[in-house]
Amino acid sequence: MGLLERIEDDLRASIKNKDQEKLRTLRMLKADILYEKTKGIEALSEDKVIEIVFRGAKKRKESITEFEKAGRTDLVEREHAELKIIEEYLPRQMSEEEITGVVDAKIKEIGGVSQKDMGRLMGLIMKDLKGQADGILVKKIVAGRVQKV
Repeated sequence: MGLLERIEDDLRASIKNKDQEKLRTLRMLKADILYEKTKGIEALSEDKVIEIVFRGAKKRKESITEFEKAGRTDLVEREHAELKIIEEYLPRQMSEEEITGVVDAKIKEIGGVSQKDMGRLMGLIMKDLKGQADGILVKKIVAGRVQKV
């Protein structure tokens, strides 16, 4: 079963169970997916659906940060709840140690990098880790490794 089908099945189940929070979150996710589908730029592959779900999680994380700055604890709690639901549909995320190993291997493969090469290195690493690691964490690790080299 693909991710889109799983989201649709869980959406129907949340309607039956009257789980309003999950229903609201899954409807937003499905709306984002359908919006991408209507663009018609490319076929809606499993990777594209995962990318859309990642964007949804990223939006929630950014909203949490902004709401915390504004002191809106009610909205922070709502965004945390939505984020928790969205994370159920994301692939397993790599740990910091696993990411560090991939970064070190890529640096060794390239043959050392400087600060100028950071963008190229990030592109290569994110291509390998697509859907398995948070870009912000990868950037932090790469920046730490580039400075050491």
